[in-house]
Amino acid sequence: MPSPHPSSLKLSVLDQAPISRGMSAGDALHHSIDLARTADRLGYTRYWVAEHHGSRMLACSSPEVLIGPIAAATRAIRVGSGGVMLPHYSPLKVAESFRMLAALYPDRIDLGLGRAPGSDPLTAWALQRDKRQAAPDDFPEQLAELLAYVRDGLAQNHRLARMADLPPVTARPVPWLLGSSPQSGIWAAELGLPYAFADFIAPGGAEIAQRYRESFTASSNLSAPHVIAAVWALCAETDDEAIRLASSSRMAFAHFLSGTLIEVPPVDEALAFLDANRHLLDTLITRRRAIVGSPQTVRAAIERVAQEYGADEVMIVTITYAHEARTRSYELLARAFGLEPRS
Repeated sequence: MPSPHPSSLKLSVLDQAPISRGMSAGDALHHSIDLARTADRLGYTRYWVAEHHGSRMLACSSPEVLIGPIAAATRAIRVGSGGVMLPHYSPLKVAESFRMLAALYPDRIDLGLGRAPGSDPLTAWALQRDKRQAAPDDFPEQLAELLAYVRDGLAQNHRLARMADLPPVTARPVPWLLGSSPQSGIWAAELGLPYAFADFIAPGGAEIAQRYRESFTASSNLSAPHVIAAVWALCAETDDEAIRLASSSRMAFAHFLSGTLIEVPPVDEALAFLDANRHLLDTLITRRRAIVGSPQTVRAAIERVAQEYGADEVMIVTITYAHEARTRSYELLARAFGLEPRS
């Protein structure tokens, strides 16, 4: 049953395609498609998939490959990247891939763009086509070129002008800028882009979001600023059960902080690890914000974050050992916020 007090806040999903112990990458990707179907049915606004490389725990290294099957398996939810790490790629190639997706699924494709490598330095180097020297730090130029292909076009006398509409398209992806630093907010405001801030990576970005809104310059397809706050959250029937389920992610994150990447461990193993390493708990809890608890607990905390950021929308990332627990978390959240289910 929907909540008796529906929220006006939009909710969306950020999926990192977690790989649990004993699971293959293929299993994780199929779970992503299944979760997207659930999110579509429950009334979530959008479903984004992240890009990570060289990871034993996260299966999606190519968002555009996963976006197509997810869009095909769903009906109305917007589908996109959260995000494409643009420094690794040719802006034209990214634009072509997402223009194809937008042609197949009109008015449903988001192109979230990030500057971070999504990997360690060695993997980032391996992704370079030219390994004779470090790749240039020219993200603003890359971003401007990509926006010309998917949004603004190029001057007729520009040497690449014809590339902005080949092949001719009637539907285009909606570009977003993702970030966790002040600079990303500055660029998003200057270019008139909607902005998604990764609070689950760098909590405390409210001032960045405020500065983005205050300095926003309207663009051809966005007249007012739009902020997504992306948070880590896990919901279960009770606070105690949610804390228990969150132990798997906390153990995996503890290993990440020590430089070791592992698959998401089973709950009992994670509980034993955290009990034997109690000194890590304060570090894990203070390094990154995690919203964990019952539907009432999690709704109240998410609404506080949204108010803190002045967010139009909150995007939720959740990692659990069991796929069923992750699905259940999103079901409970949809009910707590009174989302309107889709038939």
